[in-house]
Amino acid sequence: MNPGPPLRDRKRAQRRTSDRVRVEDVAMAAGVSGATVSRALNRPTTVSPAIRRKVEDAVASLGYVPNGAARALASQKTRVIGAIVPTLENMNFAISVEAAQTRLVGAGYNFLVASTGYNPAREMDHIQAFLAHGVDGIILVGAQRDAEVVEFLRQRRVPYVVTWTMTADGTPCVGFDNAEAARRLTSHLLDLGHRQIGVVAGLTRNNDRAAGRLEGIHRALEQRGLALPRELLIERPYKIAEGQLALRALMAGTPRPTAIICGNDQLAFGALIECGRQGIDVPGDVSIAGFDDLEFAGQIVPALTTVHVPAEEIGLRAADYLLAHIDGEPAAAVTEVTVSLIIRASSAPPRAVDAVLPGPATPYAKASAAAS
Repeated sequence: MNPGPPLRDRKRAQRRTSDRVRVEDVAMAAGVSGATVSRALNRPTTVSPAIRRKVEDAVASLGYVPNGAARALASQKTRVIGAIVPTLENMNFAISVEAAQTRLVGAGYNFLVASTGYNPAREMDHIQAFLAHGVDGIILVGAQRDAEVVEFLRQRRVPYVVTWTMTADGTPCVGFDNAEAARRLTSHLLDLGHRQIGVVAGLTRNNDRAAGRLEGIHRALEQRGLALPRELLIERPYKIAEGQLALRALMAGTPRPTAIICGNDQLAFGALIECGRQGIDVPGDVSIAGFDDLEFAGQIVPALTTVHVPAEEIGLRAADYLLAHIDGEPAAAVTEVTVSLIIRASSAPPRAVDAVLPGPATPYAKASAAAS
């Protein structure tokens, strides 16, 4: 019986077979250079759509598979990017992360995702875990974090970009001015004639986005010579049920607000649902506004007035910044995305001040206790 070639030669043959499709083969099939193939695979946004399609077609037809291990050894990179978000229950965070993943995977990177539950200590834990995996860059949410976290990243020279907000110290960011966006939303309600405005804010502790939105509301009121009474401000977690409870509390007080601004759409959805349950007409008895423009915002009845935030664009631009930075290419450190006020049916001028609204006067403390 013929034992065949020695094991060493068989291994060499196997390696040649598995690696038989090379970058040069893809380049020849696509009619481009090897460097163009590398750019199309690793940085797809740097080549034209037509070239990218040619390369993708050639890769598919030839069955080319990049050798990630060899590429990592040659470049001293793991080709892994991590993202840490406060929660994946917020649809906009999920959309942003999905967009970043699509861009990064298309560039030949793996992608890790973790959530903190708005707990700053967990962010540091996740960062340390990511660095243990040798990530090449990290996407973070918000600019507010412990100095030791910033120093930890700086000492290890790990590129990172913060999202959903702007930074004043030059830290790389992709976001928008939360305070200005909330000021515009509040000004819309003031322009309609509302003066008794209630607020259901997100929890502002450890959340600079929620704090910025609340600051913008205060700013708009102050510009009209008004103030936000403490009894018309409630901070709650971003959940629909919390919006329901907060609506009960605000409408149980005296005087009742003629408009309510919610820190995000989930809280606003809860407020709208509770108004329906209590027979409170929106916007006839009270106007409701949210923030984010989640997909359901335009479908709920009445459709929700809110601030549109381009979540997908935030994820894409954050990924593009890290890809450029890692490759040593020029990239704008500060990128501001455009947010817009979306006026829908849930906001309208207020009725007479002495209008009597239906619904039980249930104290918020009792409502919270009953729900817990």
